Amino acid sequence: LFDCGNLRAIATRKLLRVSDLFVSHAHMDHFADFDWLLRLMVGRKKVLRVFGPAAIMDRIEHKLQAYSWNLVQNYDDDFVVHAVEVISESQARQAVFHCRQGFTRSDEGEIELFDGVILDEAALRVRTAVFDHGIPCLGYCLEETQHINVWKNRLQALALPVGPWLHDLKQAVFEGKPDDTRIRVWSKAGDGFEGRFSTLGELKSEILRIVDGQKIGYLVDVVDHDANRNKAIELFMDCDYLFVECAFLQKNADIGRQRKHLTAHQAGSMARAARVKQVVPMHFSPRYADRESELRAEVEAAFRG
Repeated sequence: LFDCGNLRAIATRKLLRVSDLFVSHAHMDHFADFDWLLRLMVGRKKVLRVFGPAAIMDRIEHKLQAYSWNLVQNYDDDFVVHAVEVISESQARQAVFHCRQGFTRSDEGEIELFDGVILDEAALRVRTAVFDHGIPCLGYCLEETQHINVWKNRLQALALPVGPWLHDLKQAVFEGKPDDTRIRVWSKAGDGFEGRFSTLGELKSEILRIVDGQKIGYLVDVVDHDANRNKAIELFMDCDYLFVECAFLQKNADIGRQRKHLTAHQAGSMARAARVKQVVPMHFSPRYADRESELRAEVEAAFRG
């Protein structure tokens, strides 16, 4: 999940699948609904990793300590917030907050980063860079190792249900396990389900489509100057998608500079310089509430050249 300004339109079942929250900065429209995410996850056996810029650990601590937690010792499961504060592309620090301990902060020391990589797992890698918005603001780039699609029509034809076993199947592919690896498969049987074993190779050929991974960029709330532009081009080079703010029209560039936001033209030209395949404009200023098409046209014109 990238930023959490307003999450109310997202279904609870989807939010409960979130494992990592990447916060660009702590302005209210990017961070206000951390409380909503907290409300949904408290009492569940879950770890939420939160990445953010300088002072994000203090801000998380303040949010957590704004509430009373005198009954959480009675919870069966412990919800944990693991916060990572990015100081630079080479340095971060971390802290942990346990629900059953009343979210008392436990500092875990510093982390050395390499090339801005803050998350590196079998399925994906996330890199960050620190941008200028008058305050530090993080941009993020997510790179999948592979993109795995499940053919739902083939699941139905084979009477196989959607369920946690598909996560195990995907994880085996991401980890590069051999094709003769045994995978427990659940199939429909009468009113219930029964388990059987199949090989990874068989399941890959029957129900999976594996293609090259995608590279997805996320950039909001930055002022247009050389340092920011150069960082953005390096971070988002050859992205499949770049989700980027287009707060103002170019004719209002003076307002954009004053408020440290990009214009649609600046965003589009930046995406073009980074050889992005598709630019996704977002985060429009409310002053263009009935003129969204103008912003979209301007970013597209700059992007296409």
